[in-house]
Amino acid sequence: MFSVSLDRVRTVLCLGAHADDIEIGCGAALTELLARNRGEIDVHWVVFSAAERRRREALDAAERLLADARRRAVTVHDFRDTCFPFDGAMIKERFSELRGQVSPDAIFTHRREDLHQDHRLLAELTWCAFRDHLILEYEIPKYEGDLGHPNLFIPVSEAACRRKIDTLLDAFESQRAKPWFQADTFWSLLRLRGVECNSPTRFAEAFTVRKLLAS
Repeated sequence: MFSVSLDRVRTVLCLGAHADDIEIGCGAALTELLARNRGEIDVHWVVFSAAERRRREALDAAERLLADARRRAVTVHDFRDTCFPFDGAMIKERFSELRGQVSPDAIFTHRREDLHQDHRLLAELTWCAFRDHLILEYEIPKYEGDLGHPNLFIPVSEAACRRKIDTLLDAFESQRAKPWFQADTFWSLLRLRGVECNSPTRFAEAFTVRKLLAS
């Protein structure tokens, strides 16, 4: 399997439609990246829909996962959940502002084929605003079963997996009643992606990368 290095990444932009999306999609990979480059990476973390209780949960989770970052900027918006396509113009304005604030080495965002309309719009706007950046589209397990066929895998340690899952279960109390929001859901996907890439750590998170400039 061909291998690329993320060692030169120093600024990361994490985009999530809802509170818990970033943590589910790339929480372990981000933890691994920050631990490997402790105190050397700046993280810009943007959640587009989280109000009241969900906002507090989002801020709590970001605090837990970004402890090893050099600098962190956490922004939480309150756009209407499930209504992003109808609020698209306003969300696009936030992306225009974001583009003027940060030029990241890597961007974590939703997958363009995601069946959730909010996720899909965010992915489309990411590509619209950041055309010349490394974009890693993460996956969110859900009822519709639209995980797809990722082509980039990041091996993650068991400790990184545990930190991700503990953060999800501890920080997002509002989600615990959902039957899929369980530790075994997250562990199973991490292990499956580890199998697919023959991860030396047994676990991995997987992403879709559509353009990669080799140098």
